[in-house]
Amino acid sequence: MTIETEVPTAGRLKALVVLCVMQLMIILDGTVVTVALPTLQRDLGFSAAGLAWVMNSYLIAFAGLLLLAGRLGDLIGGKRVFVAGLGLFTAASLLCGIATSAEVLIAGRFLQGVGGALASAVILGMIVGLFPAPGEQARAMGIYSFTSASGASIGLILGGVITETIGWHWAFLINVPIGLLALLFAQRLLTRERGLGLGKGADVLRAALVAIVRMFRSRQMTVANVVVMLLFAAGFGFQFMTALYLQRVLGYDSLSTGLAFLPAPLMNALMSLSIAPRLTVRYGPRRMLLVGLALFALALLWLSQAPVDGSYVVNVAPVLAVMGAGVGVAIPAAIMLAMAAAAPSDAGLASGLNNTAQQAGAAVGTAVLATLAAATTSQRLSDGAGELLALRDGYSVAWIAAAGFVAAGLLLTIALIRRR
Repeated sequence: MTIETEVPTAGRLKALVVLCVMQLMIILDGTVVTVALPTLQRDLGFSAAGLAWVMNSYLIAFAGLLLLAGRLGDLIGGKRVFVAGLGLFTAASLLCGIATSAEVLIAGRFLQGVGGALASAVILGMIVGLFPAPGEQARAMGIYSFTSASGASIGLILGGVITETIGWHWAFLINVPIGLLALLFAQRLLTRERGLGLGKGADVLRAALVAIVRMFRSRQMTVANVVVMLLFAAGFGFQFMTALYLQRVLGYDSLSTGLAFLPAPLMNALMSLSIAPRLTVRYGPRRMLLVGLALFALALLWLSQAPVDGSYVVNVAPVLAVMGAGVGVAIPAAIMLAMAAAAPSDAGLASGLNNTAQQAGAAVGTAVLATLAAATTSQRLSDGAGELLALRDGYSVAWIAAAGFVAAGLLLTIALIRRR
């Protein structure tokens, strides 16, 4: 049986590329500086405590403004908010790239977070508007989810390559020409919506809160966003723990660690860009979400058995491939379910809510899993275990806990999202 899917027009595909390029830059900038932190500390004179603000100033601004930015998109039009965010993000990237002091870099990172929130909050709503038919929307969501899920891994790879070859400044400066081109094409390709008008929401914060109470009456939207949060909690925590395992247990350097993650984005690309959209049209997003969650949980439990003297080919690469496949199936399906429950007038806010779920999941998941790993390692050291074994045991507990997050998402989907 052959499944026919709608073929998007060239103009809408180009518009989708512009939106996803921006999303990729936003995700990349959350992780691209991770491997450059020691160099930044040396060059700009950061204290050990102050260095954390290179990451936190970006994440606080980004996560804190997503819902308001999404509602603003509903009121004045997604294109206006997206273009404003893209312009601010590009200018802030230039400021970061030419920074000669810690204070300037932190200010630039904060502005990057503001611009990123404005642009990212309305992207999903604009994609739904561009691709309303199920088949083409499944393809579009696959492309979007690939950029969101694989961007962090790509950021680690690029961060290592850029820092070791041309310097940390270019981790930011590379955004400038890309951002300028994206601005040019965004003005030409994106449709300008009228929006509800500021008169419909002069009190933007109150209007956003009222709309969120209304949207949470939809069980499908609520559950789908919780599942997205659990997926990102497991995914980012998995990435963080696996990077530490590769470096601290297997002895990889920063560049080798980044390259080691390649099976995940490659398999993610194969699934989310090619296979998953076709299967979603045939079987529906709910079933595909269940399959993706099961694959992801399997990968986490598999990795939890990795030994101290583990082999990359045997113990790591296959796991990353299975994880990439699971995420490539699950994330676009979960996002489709969440966005399908939103009224067109709330598309921007629903987009912001979904992005908030992603960011909250990533932050909470990484914190919880890192705490579990550290506590387990400390206990094992107290029991007399060797350092490498204690570290491995800590990461193993974290991977099992991440599998618990995914299993919770699987149970919620089975119990609370209706078959359609």
